[in-house]
Amino acid sequence: VGRLLTILNSEKIDSKTMFQGKLLHVQCDTVELPNGHTSTREIIRHQGAVVILPIFEDGSILLEKQFRYAPKQIFIELPAGKIDKGEDGLATGKRELLEETGYLANKWTFLANIYPAIGYADEKMDLYLAQDLNFVGHQRDEDEFLETFTVTLDEALELIISNQIGDAKTAIGLFWAEKILKDHWTFEDE
Repeated sequence: VGRLLTILNSEKIDSKTMFQGKLLHVQCDTVELPNGHTSTREIIRHQGAVVILPIFEDGSILLEKQFRYAPKQIFIELPAGKIDKGEDGLATGKRELLEETGYLANKWTFLANIYPAIGYADEKMDLYLAQDLNFVGHQRDEDEFLETFTVTLDEALELIISNQIGDAKTAIGLFWAEKILKDHWTFEDE
């Protein structure tokens, strides 16, 4: 692995900030390639996010519908949200699940890291399984509008197959749900 890193790695020579926003930072780096040539890389820097896979005791899955401005359409998604500065992924997951859906989970299990756009962004999403759910009432931000609903695993998978779920993080989370629910994967308590 060390040798591959040496022969595949690009080294940063220079970096220029192109845009600094609240959510995203865009930079253009000049890099030296493994063959000694130089090139540029435009990169979106993102502080990271968390995706939550909430599964009820009966095996149903909590999803949400919300309008996403950039693609101008309503998406079916798993609950998710960005990590605030100084916050760890699990704390973000707990906060976002409560804010968006009104549920608290008594059992949390880390499942995976997802990198949704490795060609141009460094965003990393932590995927957590949330179980033993109790409804206490949502605490949505004033600019957050969404609907929550539950589906069976088969219904969720059909939403992917029928192209009603096009969100990558949700599809990945639901494929994890398939392994957990159909193959009866278990995890030690986190």
